[in-house]
Amino acid sequence: MIQLGITGGIGSGKTTVCRVLEQLHIPVYYADDESKKILASADIEKRVAKVFGNAVLDEQGNLNRAKLSAIVFEHPTELQKLTSILHPAVNEHYHAWLKTQKNKSMVAKEAAVLFESGAFAQMDKIITVYAPKELRIARTMQRNNYTRQEILNRMKQQLSEKEKIRQSDFVIYNDGKKLVIPQVLQILHQLGYNKGL
Repeated sequence: MIQLGITGGIGSGKTTVCRVLEQLHIPVYYADDESKKILASADIEKRVAKVFGNAVLDEQGNLNRAKLSAIVFEHPTELQKLTSILHPAVNEHYHAWLKTQKNKSMVAKEAAVLFESGAFAQMDKIITVYAPKELRIARTMQRNNYTRQEILNRMKQQLSEKEKIRQSDFVIYNDGKKLVIPQVLQILHQLGYNKGL
């Protein structure tokens, strides 16, 4: 089984690429989505509250994600604390999911922080999805209702696009100039994957 890592900066179009893979019968594990679910679990919420204290809780004593995000994306050391709680749990969940895909010849794992979390080491091949910075900002502002500054804060915490590309096996350009699907098909062809093609 080939484990394909899909990464890229915020607003680059990772999900677009993953939807194409799913159409081609390649199961995708969405690490970013799963980490949000794991963060909402009682055990992880307690651990996060213990580390960050009342600053991340609402009036009812529940975890307030907006407050937590504001703290971790403005302070790299705080983000590292959250990462040390979340990433081992996400990794464990991914490996449990992987066991359910034993009959597949290829799976993909989508993660914005594939390199930063160390998860890249488990992947056989890595694709970085690239889009220019201003396009990424515009997409994210439209999609998530974040301010420009909030997006820039998140970008600062991620590895640069240049570095991601340097460490990747393939790059998909999602810049509005090149079509995404032919790029995906070309990579899969190079990897010898032809199911559903």
